[in-house]
Amino acid sequence: MHIITQKRIWEAREKWPRASTALDTWYRLMKVSEPKDFAAMKSIFPATDKVGCHHVFDIGGNKIRLIAVVHYRFKRVYIRAILDHREYDKGQWKE
Repeated sequence: MHIITQKRIWEAREKWPRASTALDTWYRLMKVSEPKDFAAMKSIFPATDKVGCHHVFDIGGNKIRLIAVVHYRFKRVYIRAILDHREYDKGQWKE
């Protein structure tokens, strides 16, 4: 999958250094994966939920959440936000 934009991964690594390894693992695994649909994505990343058109990935033992839009046909993942639970619960990412 092509990940747009990986800059958000690097910013999140700086903001949450304890989740750095988990973010790297997610990035590397997503980059080499080519799931065809949500069921295939869920088999690769079991801690993934679908909220509307967004995929919500729990990263680092549920320390942070990565919100993305996935286009399976075009093999692209658009990272909308990476948030901790407090920010995620505010729900502003849904707007």
